[in-house]
Amino acid sequence: MPPVRLEVYIQPRASKTELAGMHDGVIKIRIAAPAVENAANRALIDFIAQHLGIAKRCVRVVSGGASRRKVLEIDGVTANLIAAALGPRS
Repeated sequence: MPPVRLEVYIQPRASKTELAGMHDGVIKIRIAAPAVENAANRALIDFIAQHLGIAKRCVRVVSGGASRRKVLEIDGVTANLIAAALGPRS
């Protein structure tokens, strides 16, 4: 199964780490960690892996490491599973 790419927008230094709806057509995630020394990226990987029920090693930031808009590559899951776990709640 090829890795799935997911574009996200993060807001570091939030009061808590949580899904925050959509921003410019991509999933917005608030991250409690600050954007220093890669802390926000590590917290994002932890959050995504926990929500999808997969190991942290299966989630990588492949683009936008120093930006709020990031592209993640996720192994071992389908796009449908990601949409169900992280998509908009009805």
